[in-house]
This record gives sequence, structure tokens and C-alpha cells, in this order.
Amino acid sequence: MRALVPFFALTLAAADFPTLEIASEHIRATILPPDPAKGYYQGTRFDWSGAILSLRYAGHEYFGQWFEKYDPRTHDAIAGPVEEFRSVGFEEAEPGGTFVRVGIGAVRRPDTRPYQTFKTYEIADYGKWSVTPSSSSVEFVHTLAANGYSYRYTKLLRFVPGKPEMVIEHTLQNTGAKGIHTTQYNHNFFVIDGQPTGPESVIRFPFDVRPDRDLKGLARGEGQELRYTRELAKGESVYTELAGFGPTADSYDFAIENRAARAGVRITGDRPLSKVVYWSIRTTTCPEPYIQLDVEPGQQTRWRYTYTFYTLPPK
Repeated sequence: MRALVPFFALTLAAADFPTLEIASEHIRATILPPDPAKGYYQGTRFDWSGAILSLRYAGHEYFGQWFEKYDPRTHDAIAGPVEEFRSVGFEEAEPGGTFVRVGIGAVRRPDTRPYQTFKTYEIADYGKWSVTPSSSSVEFVHTLAANGYSYRYTKLLRFVPGKPEMVIEHTLQNTGAKGIHTTQYNHNFFVIDGQPTGPESVIRFPFDVRPDRDLKGLARGEGQELRYTRELAKGESVYTELAGFGPTADSYDFAIENRAARAGVRITGDRPLSKVVYWSIRTTTCPEPYIQLDVEPGQQTRWRYTYTFYTLPPK
């Protein structure tokens, strides 16, 4: 992995994983760069680039560890925002062969069982990573060629000058012989000021919230908001898919607020939604907006997410 280090501090934390520090006038963040040997995250579920261990705005913390036990190879031992691409070429891979996980590498299929989202697979080929930071941004590039699939994936995470905004810009270029067809989403993993998920947590959508299952009396849709009836206890969760979004990118517009912390964030995207999942436990709230990606050989596609951080007036 090549790393250019002109303006930032590269440190090894107590757990000996590398970090990058970037900042703007309004935001300061600790980024977790990919590293096959020492990286904070070494699982095979989430894209290794752009994970944020800490992001602070106006005295508020938005991300951090939300799980109890840390193991770098656990599928979700990672801090948000983090992204996942669904597997490419899994069905055509024979046992012992490999399939593609964009932003991770070529991963070995061990047997004939269907793909298991929460399993950590053997990585047969990590591909090549480059990481290029500046004082207020970091660019990740991942290249991989495996089984006729080949790509150059670029993610630029940058803070907007003069604004409390973070933009995540993506480019996926298909440099192989086979088309790349997948869905992609951001899991987010918000932990605003470490406040528990409950009645002070409000998730706002640009459409009427229609859960597809019983929320067990823990939460409910109220117009364009998802609200909790009480504080979640350890071991409780809320999970649902949401209907009601439209066919344009206008529906990719979410707000997450914790009114005890008096802090919130708005997330917008420039692609239409293909699916919306919402999941939360006591320690984190996670809107998961999906988009569809179809990239034929020789083509590329781009997409962008914008995070706008804000505070709420005193009660």
C-alpha cells in the first residue's frame, strides 16, 4: 500500500492499528485506512476504505465503537460510516474458487452453501491499495483483477471548506471483461454522543414511513419520522425495510437527530434508492440506503453522498 503523508498525522493507537487525522474549520475526524496486516478492520463484509473511528463537530461525537467485543476479523467490528457492495461472481465460483468483494479483494468460496453475510471468508487476493491524504481529505484507490472481473475503485472523502459538511465521492471503473452488477449501501453506525437509542432519537425521511414488519412496540412510523416508544434495552433491536420512497434521487435524504445530545446529521445522495433498510440497537442507529450499480466492461459510474452536521437549539 502506498501512502503519501504531506499534512496529516499517521499514528499507531494503543491497539496498534493505523489511523489518519483530517480536519476542516468545523470538523475533525479519525480515519481508519486499509491495511491487510494491521488494519482496524480485516473482515470481508464492508469496504475497507473510508471508515471513520471518530468525527467531532461543535463538541459532539458522531461515530465510535458501538459493539462490545473488538476483533479485526469480525464482520461488523467497524465504525461508521461504512459501505458494503454485494458479492460479484459468487454464484459462478466453484468451491475453492474465488469471487469479488469490491473494496476488499478476491475472496475464496469454501463450499456450496449460499453466501453468508456475517461470515468472514479467506481473502485470496487483497488487490492493490493506495491512500493519498491531505489536511482535509483522503483518497483511496483499490484495484483488483480476478476471474475476468477487474476494476479501479476510487473513494474520496473530503470536508467542504467553510461548511459543516462531509462529501464521499465514488468512482467504479470496470477494467475487465465481465460486467459488474451489484447493490451498494452505507450502514452508517451513528453513535451521537454515546446516547442510547430511544424516544430522544428521531429519524426523518422525505416520504411517509411504512415499515414492512411488526416493530414489537419498540418504534413506530409517524408520518415522515421513525420514533421510539421507549429506550432500547441491551439485546433489543429494531429492524425493518421501509417502503414509500420514490424513483428519483430526491428520496435519498435522511436526517438522524438525538434530542438529548442536541445534535443531528442530514444525509443526501445523488442516486435513486433501490431499497431502504433500517436497523438499530441500544448503542447505534443505522439507516441503510441501497443503490443499484451496473458497470459494463470499459465503462465507469460515479455517485456521491453528502453529510451535513448540525446542532439543535437548547430545549
